[in-house]
Amino acid sequence: MDASKSRNPKTNREISPPKGRLGVLLPGIGAVASTLIAGVSLVKKGLGEPIGSLTQMQKIRLGKRTNPRAVPIKDFVPLANLNDLVFGGWDITPENAYETACNSGVLTENVLSDVRQELESVKPWPGVFEHAYVRKLNGTHVKTGDTKMALAEALIKDIEQFLKTNDLERAVMVWCGSTEVYSEPGPVHETVKAFEQGLRDNAEEIPPSMIYAYAAIKCGVPYANGAPNLSVDCPALIELADHLHVPVTGKDFKTGQTLMKTIIAPGLKARMLGLDGWFSTNLIGNKDGEVLDDEGSFKSKEVSKSNVLEGILQPEHYPELYGDIYHKVRIQYYPPRGDAKEGWDNIDISGWLGQPMQIKVNFLCRDSILAAPIVLDLILFMDLAKRAGMSGIQEWLSFYFKSPMALPTLKPENDLFIQHLKLTNTLRLLMGEELLNHSGLDYYENELV
Repeated sequence: MDASKSRNPKTNREISPPKGRLGVLLPGIGAVASTLIAGVSLVKKGLGEPIGSLTQMQKIRLGKRTNPRAVPIKDFVPLANLNDLVFGGWDITPENAYETACNSGVLTENVLSDVRQELESVKPWPGVFEHAYVRKLNGTHVKTGDTKMALAEALIKDIEQFLKTNDLERAVMVWCGSTEVYSEPGPVHETVKAFEQGLRDNAEEIPPSMIYAYAAIKCGVPYANGAPNLSVDCPALIELADHLHVPVTGKDFKTGQTLMKTIIAPGLKARMLGLDGWFSTNLIGNKDGEVLDDEGSFKSKEVSKSNVLEGILQPEHYPELYGDIYHKVRIQYYPPRGDAKEGWDNIDISGWLGQPMQIKVNFLCRDSILAAPIVLDLILFMDLAKRAGMSGIQEWLSFYFKSPMALPTLKPENDLFIQHLKLTNTLRLLMGEELLNHSGLDYYENELV
């Protein structure tokens, strides 16, 4: 056995150490990506705190409550160090990450000045763009090719050149691009053979995000999808990821309003309180809001947001409480709001004897501020998964997504707290620690014996 690898005797799984630097490939150097790069650079200089990042700030409980250990996740599992991250990516406009960060207005130019050099060094390569899939944007910095396969091969060359130039052996790709118009899997998505033929035939059913996912998987690069696009969530690309032993995960970063839903809804269900209606509306003024002002792109987001409640509340088991919920989702593009989006929720619930009550939520949040630590965690956890020999769908990372990927035979888990336990128990499993079940009965029964 390679002495550089550690073996978990309980799972017989080897985890290679995070040797060398880790490439981070970002399709879409926009507000989220530039905020991530700025934040990582500021944290490395001791000028900021990685608030919101589990990998950097959260401690994981190990052992019994009678003798608990609380260990930082970053010290418990062998994660890449922030100092080892090397950023690169694509965009359909040529501005470097510093220019994009200034234009996005998420962080002030005064804050950005401390990491201007690091941001200016990230200059996007021309992106793959198809106007039919993002109708509100016009690409001025885009790749050209006779076929979609040619575009995929161009992305593969970019990846290979990035790895060679920076002397990298590992990389992770996280989609930070725009929401594409709604689509469903079709025959071209069923098998790898059909998909590759579709690339050669310029099949209109293959959007840019799928081309990026294909290129990543072919290069052995783990891929995470931060938008509600189908992207990697189709049989052909999942098959390819399994065959080439590449981890994939997604989809749609869980940031503002949906984050609140996955916190509140499990509480209502735990108390067996009824839910009659949930009206949600968002005000957002950044590029994401502009893209979602198109009906086709909004449909993708609407489906992603709307499926959350059903997954948590299980109306098939509790029809009298959740069988007839009126759930409405709206997104309003309001340019003055910028990246500081606002989510309003009106929740009509019922209690004892069916008596009505209401909950009102007004969440003034920062879209990219909430998304950046998600991207960081996905980078580090997906790299860990690859080094641990995990491949295909990484459902244990559902915690970060509105529409988590799962096997076709399984219903996705949307309860935030179950998702968190799934994530932390996977880390315990990888490291040979006892899984946590929170029953606690053994503490008391053992006292009686």
